[in-house]
Amino acid sequence: MPQQQPSRAPHSDRLHISIDGMSCAGCASAAERALLDVPGVAAAEVNFALASAEVTADAGSAADPALAGKLASALRDAGYQLRGQHVQLQVDGMSCAGCASGAEKLLRRQPGVLQAEVNFALKRADLQLAEADADLAPLLAELDAAGFPSQPLRTASTENDADGSGADASADDDPARSERRQLLIAALLTAPLVLQMLGMALGLDWHLAPWMEFLLATPVQFWIGARFYRGAWQALRHRRGNMDLLVALGTSAAWGFSTAQMLLLGAAASGQLYFEGAAVVITLVLAGKWLESRAVRGATAAVRELMALRPQRASRLRDDGSEETVAIAEVRPGDRLRVRPGEKVPVDGEILSGRSELDESLLSGESLPVARGPGDSATGGAINGSGALELRATAVGADSTLGRIIALVEQAQAGKAPIQRLVDRIAAVFVPAVVAIAALTFVGWLLAGGGFEQALIAAVSVLVIACPCALGLATPAALVSGTGSAARAGILIKDIRALERAARIDGVIFDKTGTLTAGRPALVAQEAFGDGDDDGLLSAVAGLQQGSEHPLARAVLRAASERGLAPGELSDFRSQPGEGAAGCVDGRRVAIGNAAMMQREAVDVTALRDAWQRLSSEGRSAVYVAVDGAPAGVLAFADPLRAESAEAVRQLRRRGIASGMLSGDSEAAAAHIAAQLGLDDYAAGVRPEGKAGEIARRQAGGQYLAMVGDGVNDAPALAAAELGIAVGSGSDVALETADVALLRNDPRLVPAALDIALRTRAVIRQNLFWAFIYNLIGLPLAAAGLLSPAFAGAAMALSSLSVVGNALRLRRWRPPLQSSPTTAGAGRGDGAESAAGETA
Repeated sequence: MPQQQPSRAPHSDRLHISIDGMSCAGCASAAERALLDVPGVAAAEVNFALASAEVTADAGSAADPALAGKLASALRDAGYQLRGQHVQLQVDGMSCAGCASGAEKLLRRQPGVLQAEVNFALKRADLQLAEADADLAPLLAELDAAGFPSQPLRTASTENDADGSGADASADDDPARSERRQLLIAALLTAPLVLQMLGMALGLDWHLAPWMEFLLATPVQFWIGARFYRGAWQALRHRRGNMDLLVALGTSAAWGFSTAQMLLLGAAASGQLYFEGAAVVITLVLAGKWLESRAVRGATAAVRELMALRPQRASRLRDDGSEETVAIAEVRPGDRLRVRPGEKVPVDGEILSGRSELDESLLSGESLPVARGPGDSATGGAINGSGALELRATAVGADSTLGRIIALVEQAQAGKAPIQRLVDRIAAVFVPAVVAIAALTFVGWLLAGGGFEQALIAAVSVLVIACPCALGLATPAALVSGTGSAARAGILIKDIRALERAARIDGVIFDKTGTLTAGRPALVAQEAFGDGDDDGLLSAVAGLQQGSEHPLARAVLRAASERGLAPGELSDFRSQPGEGAAGCVDGRRVAIGNAAMMQREAVDVTALRDAWQRLSSEGRSAVYVAVDGAPAGVLAFADPLRAESAEAVRQLRRRGIASGMLSGDSEAAAAHIAAQLGLDDYAAGVRPEGKAGEIARRQAGGQYLAMVGDGVNDAPALAAAELGIAVGSGSDVALETADVALLRNDPRLVPAALDIALRTRAVIRQNLFWAFIYNLIGLPLAAAGLLSPAFAGAAMALSSLSVVGNALRLRRWRPPLQSSPTTAGAGRGDGAESAAGETA
């Protein structure tokens, strides 16, 4: 992340904000009035040219943390958006979910913070700040003072991460080594105490001398365990509770009691000490945290694997043809790069020369290398095959495909499920409640005549066994593992809300062209009318279609080129979306389209109706052609179905999910395709602007829908559905609008996406169940004196490990992509969009 520069005015009561959505000076005036109406704002000046505003708060509101949110709300109500800054921080010093909850509350209280979410598993905070170039120093100082030392997080999706490793990939090493070293020392010091415990359990009357126990346990308590005292002190200073407080209280009580016994009784205290209990608890907690960290790093492996795809250096070609090696951060769009056999493609680019095969398996989940040549795109991170390539960089850093994928995966992993909000509220009061239960346990045993020693041991066991770590890890560990496995398979789930919605889907609607079909229609038949001939008809239509980007237009131009027909000169081209197109070719008026287009051109197509119906009934898309206001013929197009489409529909049906299709084809063509695929429903003749309406109609019938599409005109329908799924070859608009992005054109990834969503939600619920049950069972047992402190410490460590281990099962998930035999119609013309259909 670039170094943030202070932007706050010299006086702390001023805020500089950026505003989106202003189109004129009138907008600036309206935005200014909206800001001035916010309580606590003394002055506001909006600059239309800079799309910014200077807001001055009155003396009583300058430090109000809610002021930024009020400004954003006022602008939103006025029709504008406050364009703030999204910041990610690496937050250290958190030992449990209670810490994460405390850090989150602290951040939300800071002026200028619109939104804050702290993820305990990832040790990360995601912030939305009001100022686009806000100074982070005050936030970092507040976190540091609260015991959460933090720093801006650099990720592999940022352009300035020159080595491509990212902070996450490198920040683990030193802390992990230190943690492992401390654990080893603690284990060596605790081992003799554990052997003594085992001897006693076997009935052997063998005890270490009290002073020997003291010498072994004290370094573990105050040197190795210093982290717990530091964490507990910070928690007490800021009036919050955490795991460190529980461990420090419990082990200190056991160590203190044992020390007092040793000083009072001397050698006679042998067999009445609990040094081993305190040392074992600290050692087990450290072991649990170390194993937990390893497990969480395993869960986040997907992002690190993606980070590792980007090479550190690139070979850039100078204008004179010579070559230089530069850091990735120095590559700019337009640079010419050389990629040798076996090297990774450094950035997204267009191949200028050379042919090779690119392995994109870690990017898209596609197992086989794909052939690439001049004019094709190359994705950064793909591994080059046997050929040398020269390419022109088109997207680098955060704008590249790899950067966007990593950003989406990180965004999803940082989210919080709705149920996590409840968990956070429980975690905030969990530690004080446990301390109260421990105190009641101690008093209860004393009143029951159990004696001081028994009361102390029961209270210590309560403190040690109750840990909010499992609650804090339950949701994020599952989310990180599930979204990571999905990303490996080429499925990007953008946020936790999308995952929740995906698990509830009961109907999937597919756009046809490019989703169920290959998206490359071909001209397969033509019939000229009257005295016309096929070549003349095709030449006239090819001349007209020079002005169109429609897939059918490209099919016509390909067919004309294959026959050696040169298109005529085009003028006065007009396109009618959803109907067709018309224009003048070599001075003759040519029109192509559906019946509505012919009616618009005042052409009677009665004589062409039989040919049109015959071709349409074969599952092809048939369109009328008119020249100079007279019927000239019929063209028929076919877009082969993807071989995987039928299998995708079958998988959805096995899950009890209905499937449907939106198509601009005629009723006959759409019905033919629906029958081949076994679809439950379809809508024919749907214009681009009518797709969202079709989604709304089905929703009104009670369906909870996912919409699958790849075109610009699919974006409204993707947004209207409960879940939008964009296929990877689609437009940027579709990919940005959708909730789930599929990185390759395989319809079977749709049921796979729903499958991993269901599995992830199930694991989240399992984790929360076991985390709650563990405490509901463990606390009463500890209070009843049925658990020793050492056993309680082991159980506490095991609770966190079981939650993370359950989440790690999701790493083994693979999409159920069964091989799908090509259906009889898959290789034939099985319906392309007509000119009356969609434009994508």
